[in-house]
Amino acid sequence: REMGKEEIDSFLASLAIEQGVAASTQNQALGALLLLYRFVIRKEVGDLTGLVRVRRPARLPTVLTPDEVERVLVHLAGDARTVAMLLWGGGLRLLEALRLRVQDVEFERRELRVRDGKGRRDGLTVMPDRAAALLRESIARAMELHRANLADGFGEVELPDALARKYPRAGWEPRWQYVFPARGRSACPRTGRVGRHHVFPATIQRAVSRAGQVAGIDKRVTPHALRHSFATALLENGYDIRTVQELLGHRSLNT
Repeated sequence: REMGKEEIDSFLASLAIEQGVAASTQNQALGALLLLYRFVIRKEVGDLTGLVRVRRPARLPTVLTPDEVERVLVHLAGDARTVAMLLWGGGLRLLEALRLRVQDVEFERRELRVRDGKGRRDGLTVMPDRAAALLRESIARAMELHRANLADGFGEVELPDALARKYPRAGWEPRWQYVFPARGRSACPRTGRVGRHHVFPATIQRAVSRAGQVAGIDKRVTPHALRHSFATALLENGYDIRTVQELLGHRSLNT
């Protein structure tokens, strides 16, 4: 009870300077101390501005070569393979790919509409030619599941923004169904209605990581690495940075 802000400052500074811990470790220590003082000792520690904080190191994104990407794809199947192709061949973020609706896939124009992407803006990106046949198969499976859901009295999906209020029955329509629906039904945490959500991101993340390990690639292979590899491949093949920016859906060239 005798200790306070000065001792906390000294302890956290020693973690940063003498022990050289990671930023996350120092943050955990600070959080634990704040909980201890607030709920156990029941004493306010005061203003903690000016603490010596560990800086998070700037990490360069992982970039895979085209050969490494192909080695990863060989060890993927089903939705994981199709999604990985969209990230590598279209530059989508993982959630952007998983949130694709049936009507967002334009086979004739080889385009994909990205809804509610980062920054809450819709956009367009390219559909990789190699992914077209796989997308047709995914949509066929999604429609089969939708028909089964309707037969069981389900079949409604959550709609983006306020569309559900404007078009109450739209969530039942085939065009609004997810291209990559989850295997099982679940209740929407917002509305409580039971339906079929899209595949969970962790499912794809685990599959891609495992494929990288099986392929023997000595890099951190993630879905986001496939997206970075898409951008790098375009730049290396002479595309201007503005075009790459638009395809990635970035507002600033700095990102």
